Amino acid sequence: MTRSVHTVDQENVSATLTVAVPAAKVFAVLADPTTHAAIDGTGWVQEAADRAPLTEVGQIFRMDMHYAKHPAGDYRTANQVVVLDPPRAIGWLTGYEKDDGQLELGGWIWRYDLTPLGPSETEVTLTYDWSAVPQFRREYIRFPPFGPEHLANSLHHLAELVSGR
Repeated sequence: MTRSVHTVDQENVSATLTVAVPAAKVFAVLADPTTHAAIDGTGWVQEAADRAPLTEVGQIFRMDMHYAKHPAGDYRTANQVVVLDPPRAIGWLTGYEKDDGQLELGGWIWRYDLTPLGPSETEVTLTYDWSAVPQFRREYIRFPPFGPEHLANSLHHLAELVSGR
């Protein structure tokens, strides 16, 4: 790991970290939902309900979550892969499944961009973008719902995971 940078824009926040691991190895960890709880910098992500690797745009994967300020405390998100460009980029929109099974997406996206800096070093940028969140959601959810250090924490957790594999 070398430099760590984070920026906050009007409707997105991002952090960047360089890891001493090839991009394909970093991508493989990000495409594995079972690693997401260990990567999470908030402690909200608990466990992958869907354990299959992320392999295509449109794929849905669910995560069990816990957040003390959430009305239910424990809840489940349903995420839809919207970016999948191995080993350069991966991203998903977060939402939930309604009682009728339909997916309701919240409008915010988690995206990782990987830039190889050589055969064994990768610059990883994590971006949380809420620019597509509708106004009615913004009335009861503050964006971002975490401090800017969350993304940097996540990248450091990711670096520890990929370095150990």
